[in-house]
Amino acid sequence: MSANQSPAGKQPTATYDSAFLRACRREPVPHTPVWFMRQAGRSLPEYLKAREGIPMLESCMRPELVAEITLQPVRRHGVDAAVYFSDIVVPLKAIGIDLDIKPGVGPVIAEPIRTRADVARLRQLTPEDVAYVTEAFGLLTRELGATPLIGFAGAPFTLASYLVEGGPSRNHEHTKALMYGDPQLWADLLDRLADITAAFLRVQIEAGASAVQLFDSWVGALSPADYRRSVLPASRKVFEAVSEYGVPRVHFGVGTGELLGLLGEAGADVVGVDWRVPLDEAARRVGPGKALQGNLDPAVLFAGREAVETKTREILDAAAGLEGHVFNLGHGVLPTTDPDALTRLTEYVHTQTAR
Repeated sequence: MSANQSPAGKQPTATYDSAFLRACRREPVPHTPVWFMRQAGRSLPEYLKAREGIPMLESCMRPELVAEITLQPVRRHGVDAAVYFSDIVVPLKAIGIDLDIKPGVGPVIAEPIRTRADVARLRQLTPEDVAYVTEAFGLLTRELGATPLIGFAGAPFTLASYLVEGGPSRNHEHTKALMYGDPQLWADLLDRLADITAAFLRVQIEAGASAVQLFDSWVGALSPADYRRSVLPASRKVFEAVSEYGVPRVHFGVGTGELLGLLGEAGADVVGVDWRVPLDEAARRVGPGKALQGNLDPAVLFAGREAVETKTREILDAAAGLEGHVFNLGHGVLPTTDPDALTRLTEYVHTQTAR
């Protein structure tokens, strides 16, 4: 079912006519909707207080805490959508992979995936594995009312990179060695991860997600030819697996200027753009029939109100001819960002684009 249609046989939900979902469907909006990647998290003092003494992965598994953290930026900034507070490695933890999120480092895998026997350890995800996700979504949708809730997951390539490297990597040498050296094992690994990712997104949609975003944080390390051959089939499988629900599907990666058309080709309704490519040029690369999301450089928020408004105006002008535009940063909110800068930015976009 198209994301431009309300669910078959059902009345539109309370969120259906929200500015965010209308923009995703490329319909007229009362104002350009705003949300920020990593809006729920480290930039907020109330987040730091709520999570004090609680490890990251544990905090993702406490429904009431997840709900509180997810709601914090909606209350503070007045953004047009909430994004579920979690981490892309949560489904891997849920199926028994020995991993931890180390402060200042990121996800660390105890036994990296390098062989066919290692891939066999990746079992399918069931709703029971992540019952806390369903519970948290229930709490959130009741509280949010007409404000959409965005679910998300890590894309197969980025999850594979963490698993193969054993943690974050600058050069992805082990990942690329597997991709080039054993293409069949690589394809099997990504196919298995596509199934896990799709199952995780299905749980979120069935629990009440109004839209979902697939994060491919590391895929900008690849050439277009490598992406098309070695990644696109798995990402497409994820998007196709949730297409029947009719919720908008967003695809985002970092450093993906050369891949923007392919990200849309994978099946997204909305293509996220980082700050390196102007939105009008991004629209040319993506082609018609897709909304765009982005794309203020997160570092601009440190430059003062006048500079933020100037750069934001440039983005809004570049987006003026787009069928659908969701304002966002070109990557996540940086930890030391002044929360008030985000509140002012949200208000500025709303005011400047009011129709």
